[in-house]
Amino acid sequence: QVHLVESGGGLVQAGGSLRLSCADSGRTFSNYVMGWFRQAPGKEREFVAAISWTGGNTYYADSVKGRFTVSRDNAKNTVYLQMNSLQPEDPAVYYCAARRSVTSYSSAHRYEYWGQGTQVNVSS
Repeated sequence: QVHLVESGGGLVQAGGSLRLSCADSGRTFSNYVMGWFRQAPGKEREFVAAISWTGGNTYYADSVKGRFTVSRDNAKNTVYLQMNSLQPEDPAVYYCAARRSVTSYSSAHRYEYWGQGTQVNVSS
């Protein structure tokens, strides 16, 4: 079973940085592709980034490419999202999610497990 808990959200000034963490209390973390999604009020949940089982492959939405970095530490059952150069369009609830397959990695409905989300706010 997978149980995901995000942390690291908060308020940061535009241009600043935050690092989100998502920890899994289960024993099979390395069997899962991990994704990060975000949802702003009144908007659909959108793909942010994904990382393959060993971290060898990473995928990003165009809107965050070059600013955000996804990584994972399978020994700690944790996936990270380093967010730099945060912009006014980045505030949202950020969710991590897990799935077994990497195909269609940007499709939220393909993910099997979800965390509760962590709020990110950016002040101008």
